[in-house]
Amino acid sequence: MRTLAIGDIHGCSAALDQLLRLAKVSKSDTIITLGDYVDRGPDSKGVLDRLVWLQGQCTLIPLMGNHEIMMLQSRTDPLWHKDWLTHGGKHTLRSYAPEKKDLSLADVPPEHWRFMEQCREFHETDTHIFVHAGLAPEVPLREQQPLQLFWEFLTPEAKPHMSGKRIICGHTSQQSARPLDLGHTLCIDTHAYASGFLSCLDVERGMVWQASQSGMKRQFLL
Repeated sequence: MRTLAIGDIHGCSAALDQLLRLAKVSKSDTIITLGDYVDRGPDSKGVLDRLVWLQGQCTLIPLMGNHEIMMLQSRTDPLWHKDWLTHGGKHTLRSYAPEKKDLSLADVPPEHWRFMEQCREFHETDTHIFVHAGLAPEVPLREQQPLQLFWEFLTPEAKPHMSGKRIICGHTSQQSARPLDLGHTLCIDTHAYASGFLSCLDVERGMVWQASQSGMKRQFLL
């Protein structure tokens, strides 16, 4: 039984499919996806289709990302909707209705809305905390504010969390396409949508599998 973490997917369904094959995901695995499933990449619909399917293939723990927040808020708030469209929302809507000129949230199926609504803010184990963006170091986990959980970027000056647990996060895209390892914190957003790689981490072993939209693949130990 393995615990696998997958970084920000951002509409890169081909990379996700390749990554699942590379890691040889099985029913005994627990997969924690770190949010930002939609926007920027070409196939957000395909990504959410895969994740809904994956729920029946293994234990999937999907976390909320800031892009899911923007998309969910867009249903009821015109200002959020306008902002979301400029941050990749147009790519997402186009993936649902590629032949239509008028892009609409009405093209998103109910099961995709349900999936996003049910995403968690974080996931904690005996040794690790999984979160989309990061944590304020001196604030208990259940008192963290949305700004830290979903929006703040990781910097090399980041401090360990008071829990002493290692943080696995995404959100801060690594243009080097390599995970950023600060010891106490590991960021596995490796810029999948921008000619980078999508990353999957075996949390216990430190093995990283990577796949790109164009079909490139590689693996290495941290």
